[in-house]
Amino acid sequence: MGRTHALTGWCAGLALAPAVGVGSVHQAVVFAATTAGFALLPDLDHPGASASRLLGWLTGALSWLLRRVSAAFYALTKGPRDEKVTGQHRHLSHTVLFAAGLGLLTSWGTETGGPWAVVGVVVFGLMLAEGALGDWLLPVSGAAVAWWFFTAPPDRAGELESITGWLGIAVAAGCLTHCLGDALTESGCPFLFPLPIAGETWYELGPPKALRFKTGKKVEKRLVFPVFVVLGVLLVPGVWDWSVSTVERLFIPPASQQATTP
Repeated sequence: MGRTHALTGWCAGLALAPAVGVGSVHQAVVFAATTAGFALLPDLDHPGASASRLLGWLTGALSWLLRRVSAAFYALTKGPRDEKVTGQHRHLSHTVLFAAGLGLLTSWGTETGGPWAVVGVVVFGLMLAEGALGDWLLPVSGAAVAWWFFTAPPDRAGELESITGWLGIAVAAGCLTHCLGDALTESGCPFLFPLPIAGETWYELGPPKALRFKTGKKVEKRLVFPVFVVLGVLLVPGVWDWSVSTVERLFIPPASQQATTP
């Protein structure tokens, strides 16, 4: 689900940006790019995930450490009705607590480190997204960075520094979007840990089984992914208004023409 996670993260970031006060299109793009990338991070708990293979031995070692911590945490907190599993994949990093903790850490780090810390978080997010979506994203990201640099206000450092606190929200939103996406699959996702549900501490939440889908199969590839491709374009600031005005111009006659029509 790597591609779908990245795309839903992009859409979530664009939808959330106005609500948290991200005003300009330049800030919204930075915010959404971060959300898209970090919508892949929870799968660092799987050795085969693109996030785990992103930086070779470094992310591989982080993946190994996260799996060990997650397994130990599951063994410590599981209840008598929880499943007898290792607790490595889709456990600790797939919770609201993990998303909130990483978001708070990012907010603190970017507020302390300033514009360069913001650049580091955004670049890492873009690398995560590129690992899932493919190398075609590299020239697109390069063009987007060039566009941002040449069209942003003169005080570019100030533009970046103004979103230091918001970037933690983007990271948390990306992780949470990942959890919600996993909840729609057959396995579900225990993202509301430690809230006890049906006697389980790690209850895999999800819709009725008839509405769930298998990862990487037809429903995801032919329905879910294309829908979010369209949404990902329409949610870019200004695109929806431009689309509506274009449709009106092409298909709705001007008022003066309607008035003269017998």
